[in-house]
Amino acid sequence: MNELATPRIVDRSQWERERAQLLLREKAHTRAGDVLAAARRRLPMVRMDPITVVGEGGPIPLREVFAGRRMLIVYHFMWHAGAPHEKQCDGCTHSQAAMDAAVLAYLAERDVGYAVFSSGPWSELAAYRDFMGWPAPWYSTAGSADELTTRNGGDLRCYLREGDEVFQTYETKWRGIEAMLPTLQMLDLTVYGRQENWEDSPEGWPNEDEPGSWWGRDGRPVAQWTRV
Repeated sequence: MNELATPRIVDRSQWERERAQLLLREKAHTRAGDVLAAARRRLPMVRMDPITVVGEGGPIPLREVFAGRRMLIVYHFMWHAGAPHEKQCDGCTHSQAAMDAAVLAYLAERDVGYAVFSSGPWSELAAYRDFMGWPAPWYSTAGSADELTTRNGGDLRCYLREGDEVFQTYETKWRGIEAMLPTLQMLDLTVYGRQENWEDSPEGWPNEDEPGSWWGRDGRPVAQWTRV
């Protein structure tokens, strides 16, 4: 292994001074995020036309995906129809890896459901979900209205149910879905970060990788190597 550059070494008192300076910036960043969240809560919403998706029990209207809850978060999983498990999307697999039963339970405590939509055939989606051992419900949008069309995956959308009516309140994509990727948030706390080539790192830091290129290993999404 090649020797990597490292941060300079200082005594504890200097380290604490510099850490305190950074903490001020981190707090400002957190407060700026609070301001954005407040603006997000004030967005208007748009009424959804009646839409049907296909789940375990067959076709159901979008309002039933809420499973009785008031709010719903939907992730659109990029799907390669007919491809084997190891050829499915590295990034979407990464985004789902942290959405375990505990996360879904905490969302439910705030009256929020979570589901995965994909344009793939239901039978293929169900087989992949079961292979990965994921608890979230999955639905096929292959025959759904254009309002559920995305750029083929990686989109996150939020909905509100008022009686039998459904409204879209928010959507995001690209780096906007990083809230689903705790590995990235934790890597950002480490000395070498994500080690990707877009990062502003000191000279000698490992940052040659393309964004997301390390989400797959030996021809499979990394999360699949935890499966039998």
